[in-house]
Amino acid sequence: MIIDHINNASKYANLNPLFKKAFEFINSTDLDNLPIGHHEISGKDLRVIVADEDGVTETMSIAEFECHEQHIDIQFCIHGLEKFGWKPRNTCELPRGEYNAEKDVLFFNDQPDMFFTLKENQFVILYPEDVHAPMISDGRIRKLIFKVRI
Repeated sequence: MIIDHINNASKYANLNPLFKKAFEFINSTDLDNLPIGHHEISGKDLRVIVADEDGVTETMSIAEFECHEQHIDIQFCIHGLEKFGWKPRNTCELPRGEYNAEKDVLFFNDQPDMFFTLKENQFVILYPEDVHAPMISDGRIRKLIFKVRI
């Protein structure tokens, strides 16, 4: 997991060729007027989901404690404060069901080891080994969720 401010994104662009495209998208797009929903940036290899929703409680988010196998998430906070729960996948002991390949998600009944909060213009890069519970907030969150195919 990597947490940083968009001003430092160039430090991470070389970690994956699609990261650079995601960060360029952030810096070259009117994010306030980008329509909610799914948008392809580089075919199926890089797409973004624009969300503008009320946050949920910690309990509600942890009920969907998830990770992915085929994608890396880059989650970028446009407006609001977004709290995440996090735990390394290799320490999770309570999978809930089987991995869903169609939706690229595996859920866990474990509890997060820690919480962190993203502020406006901050991002988190979540790898398949990062189990996460996003969208924890008392307010509204506008964010981008990039899906970077591995």
